[in-house]
Amino acid sequence: MDATSINLCSLPPWAIASRHFNRHPQPLEIQGVRQANRLLFERLDACADPLRRGTLFHDYMDVTFQLHQWERETSLRGRKSLRNSYVRFLRGWLFDANSVEGAVLKGWVESRFGLPPTFHQAPIRDRHGEEYARYTADRMRGTSRTNAINAQFDVLYEFAQYELFRREPENLYVPLFRGIHDFSENRILERLDNRRCLVRLNNLTSFTAEFERAWEFGTKVLKVEVPRPKIFFRGSLLPSRLLHGEEEVLVIGGEYEVEVLIGG
Repeated sequence: MDATSINLCSLPPWAIASRHFNRHPQPLEIQGVRQANRLLFERLDACADPLRRGTLFHDYMDVTFQLHQWERETSLRGRKSLRNSYVRFLRGWLFDANSVEGAVLKGWVESRFGLPPTFHQAPIRDRHGEEYARYTADRMRGTSRTNAINAQFDVLYEFAQYELFRREPENLYVPLFRGIHDFSENRILERLDNRRCLVRLNNLTSFTAEFERAWEFGTKVLKVEVPRPKIFFRGSLLPSRLLHGEEEVLVIGGEYEVEVLIGG
């Protein structure tokens, strides 16, 4: 599926999705998020400890979106809305990227970067098809039971970008790995040589920084140099108690040159 013509970034969707962006990445900023949450980034600037910054971020989200208020909410719907925070959706994704939570996260990427999903339970090739309708239904079902979940993801992305730059400002690319059995979720666009190809990744895709761990999930491993602006989230940025120490890295999709490693 082609990128949509609408997004909330400084670059158009087709540029963000292109292989050329990955070769020459530019900072991506969701309109108005840093300005609206200026207090958070001022607090982060004043903190030298990365672990403490993760806690500061979660505490800020807790207060800003009233996530701690669910116990005081009298209505069942209100309690569920507040409990279904960004952390719960990340946990849902880690359990199953094709779940309702996965559809909401893919929907956030589509609305902010203009990149529609290419896979949700099945390949999506047509916005008028049954597969896209199923994804849309899951997305609507998930967002209807949350408290400003897209706004929470906005702040999470900006925090991740801030923190990745703060920790390693010289590293514009992050080498990541993904174990696969086949290319059912990621379409091959071009064969570059015997081991490298150009693929279209789903608009949000999980990777790991650990090469050995990637082999646990497939008979092939994709190695990708991911530009920092396309990293939506990394598990190590938050206190380990929130995601139980998960080290998954969530990457915004598009066209990627990948090296395909085959198990012996």
